[in-house]
Amino acid sequence: MSPPSTPDSMDDLNYVLRQRREKLRTLREEGVEPFAYNFAPTHRSEAATERFQEAEEAEELTDAGQVAEEVAVAGRILSWRGHGKSAFAHIEDGGGTIQLYFRKNVLGDDAFEALDLLDLGDWIGVRGHLFRTRTGEVTVQVSASQILSKSLRPLPFGKVEEDEETGERIHHSGFSDQEGRYRQRYADLAVHPEVREVFRTRARIVSELRRFLDDEGFLEVETPALQPLYGGATARPFVTHHEALDRRMYLRIADELYLKRLIVGGMDRVYEIAKDFRNEGLSRFHNPEFTMLEWYQAFSDYEDQMELVERMVVHVADAVLGRRALEYQGETISLDPPFRRLRLVDALSDALGREVLDLSEDELRDEAKDRSLPELSGAGRGKLIDKLFGELVEPDLVQPTFVLDHPRELSPLAKPKRGEPRLTERFELYMAGMEIFNAFSELNDPLDQRDRFEGQMGLRAAGDDEAQQLDEDYIRALEYGMPPTGGVGMGVDRFVMLLTDQPSIRDVILFPTLRDPEG
Repeated sequence: MSPPSTPDSMDDLNYVLRQRREKLRTLREEGVEPFAYNFAPTHRSEAATERFQEAEEAEELTDAGQVAEEVAVAGRILSWRGHGKSAFAHIEDGGGTIQLYFRKNVLGDDAFEALDLLDLGDWIGVRGHLFRTRTGEVTVQVSASQILSKSLRPLPFGKVEEDEETGERIHHSGFSDQEGRYRQRYADLAVHPEVREVFRTRARIVSELRRFLDDEGFLEVETPALQPLYGGATARPFVTHHEALDRRMYLRIADELYLKRLIVGGMDRVYEIAKDFRNEGLSRFHNPEFTMLEWYQAFSDYEDQMELVERMVVHVADAVLGRRALEYQGETISLDPPFRRLRLVDALSDALGREVLDLSEDELRDEAKDRSLPELSGAGRGKLIDKLFGELVEPDLVQPTFVLDHPRELSPLAKPKRGEPRLTERFELYMAGMEIFNAFSELNDPLDQRDRFEGQMGLRAAGDDEAQQLDEDYIRALEYGMPPTGGVGMGVDRFVMLLTDQPSIRDVILFPTLRDPEG
């Protein structure tokens, strides 16, 4: 009596698929529903183990060494070891594992023989008394069992080897193809508890980001994901058509312009955690659908927001990790403030060996071509500076670094730098070579904003299809008056990458966008 292991070949797989469907047919012939409607566990695996330990410490076990009351647990079968008239199994319920012990003289002949119809991956529910085996493992001695869902396809559990000297169990993954794991995330989660833990950590990170802003007096809001105009970032949008209105619509590339409309309306501290969409290439830092946190605070500027960002990063690290020093892909990163500050034009000028603000657009283009940078067609001065900075400076920004005071051409929504009108009051916070935060002293002069938008439209006419559109309604909102405002956008996915030590954005998105599989 031993459910089959993971198949090694396609022939093995086809055999296993046939066998499992045959078992399904047999179950139904015997009047057993293989896909149950419900089951009522009294304990999860961890709580069941704790219940036994409590009874053991209180000396409340029966003469047979069991907890007097029965427990009910449910989970997926991970392992099976048959021993004639008995069998051991491990099940997992999403929070942990627990061992089950089946005995023929307890279950009866028919129920014990029915265990032959179970397979690895099946979901079962059992009832029984808790006890501790001779090897010290808390176990349920099963008095009744029920199949909850028949697994018709074997999960890639891999192999488990036990070191003969130390007794250590060594797990070898049966699902080593990373692309396949992204495509079949359900199977990846089922066989890799550590992947589930990444997404539990992600949930805690998002909760703490929300808690921090709530405690700072910000109001969480929702703005449209489907928009008549897109804006708030330099990106190519996804385009759709609204049939009833017979008009072109866009999936948002940022929340910014709607959130700042709310500042105009008197909602002085607002934030949104939202899905944004950018029709761009794929990389380990980029997914077309991603999660952004944006917030806006009236009566503040980018200096105020740098201090707020530092406190937010520390809060989340303390709450989720319990520490401010972390390892990311072999690098030790300290999240202790204050974070380093670096002016963009100074860093890029040092890398180029030339004063970047004095270079013409043609000279910047030549610098980019010399380094074989891609997608230069239609790129204006701002985009060329951005590409050169990304190539020459960004990879070295491992420790938390505020990159300050971006050129005006790069920042059509930011206020001019006080005393330096060619620059803007903007910062980006880099960690581990990734831009994670982007912030401005928000431009609130509607006349200047119109000029900036018109400049962007000129870039569009020249071939830059990522330049921003002219949004007349947003300018109208600014004409009603927007107070001085500091605004911040945060890439939640990249922040999760950092705090969970994951190398790719696809490792922290449950169902990432992927290219079509070959064939």
